[in-house]
Amino acid sequence: MSMTKNNENRIILPEPTIRRLPWYLSYVRMLDNMQVEYVSSTQISNELNVQSSQIAKDLSFLNIRGKTRIGYEVKSLVTVLEDFLGFNRHHNAVVIGTGSLGTALMQDHGLENYGLNIVAGFDVRSEVIGKEIGGVPVYDIDQLADWRQKNDVSIAILTVPVERAQETADLAIASGMTALWNFTPYRIKVSDDVIIANTSIYAHLAIIYNRMHGNG
Repeated sequence: MSMTKNNENRIILPEPTIRRLPWYLSYVRMLDNMQVEYVSSTQISNELNVQSSQIAKDLSFLNIRGKTRIGYEVKSLVTVLEDFLGFNRHHNAVVIGTGSLGTALMQDHGLENYGLNIVAGFDVRSEVIGKEIGGVPVYDIDQLADWRQKNDVSIAILTVPVERAQETADLAIASGMTALWNFTPYRIKVSDDVIIANTSIYAHLAIIYNRMHGNG
């Protein structure tokens, strides 16, 4: 798989590599907190069950190379990974659909450790509009476009019922959102200039059940 660069000349890595980088970061952050200075790809491999050659290849995409017989400098590895992944920068987001899942995300301040700040929620239910969830205000979905004009937010997290997924995505995009994190099981259609990431809890449950009980 080849790599490309976006308009800011940032490297666009193969998606499997991008999915593995946060694993590496979580592990080396832990080592850094333990004041460990160096770590080898073999050590990372043993902890994360990823082949050491794959780890070395993934990190080489970011021009990170370990020292012979010493390994990677932990602090430098943390810094480079955080910078590349964007976890050390602030990205404001809104949650659309403040049901149980949306509420859980709004109350999860641990997301801030990864650069994601949820600054507003939007819903259609009168009983939640005008209130706060985890210190985050909830607005009427009809206010989204006007609110977006006054606030620098590009990410919308969709936690609405499946039958509302596409129309909610369309509404978010029309308001000016350029990135969608879709938690619904519906495969939303968007134009090529909109970034979308699908996180299907149900799909992962299906994998677990299938592996537990087999196909029969």
